[in-house]
Amino acid sequence: MNTCITLTAAALIAGSALHADIDVRFIEGAPKDRFVITSHSDCLNGPIDVAINLDGSAGGLIFDITSAGAGVEVFQPFELVSGGDWVTKTPVVTDGDTALSLSLSSLPKGQSVSFTLDVDDTGGAREITVSGGEIAGAGIMLAQGGKTYKATFGDNARAKIAQSGCES
Repeated sequence: MNTCITLTAAALIAGSALHADIDVRFIEGAPKDRFVITSHSDCLNGPIDVAINLDGSAGGLIFDITSAGAGVEVFQPFELVSGGDWVTKTPVVTDGDTALSLSLSSLPKGQSVSFTLDVDDTGGAREITVSGGEIAGAGIMLAQGGKTYKATFGDNARAKIAQSGCES
């Protein structure tokens, strides 16, 4: 009987671990790179802040938004592409920054906020393009209702946060 309870608890834990409330994707592009923040939850009611921090990335990544900085050849400033209805404050990004934060009123289930800018590596061959593996180790953070949730990008250029205690 104890084994049955343990297996049931393990199944519940495993099932909840598969649910992601927010998914952040990095999509390499030339000349603009894109980040897409997507909600998979009915619980992302605002206000919320979503931060992307490139510190710890395998490629030593930075935001390259002007011609005068540490970036490689091409540069692109921050540009909000979609989801502007939910954005209450866009980030001020300085050339060479490694972090930015978006303030959102909410992010309804199935909706996305996306933005473009140029991301460059600062190590190795210093190429114009950034591979998914180079963003591995960078982090994301979701702040909502006095709680903070964190995740790390993997080699697949994705990071997912699952909030505990939220049913959607």
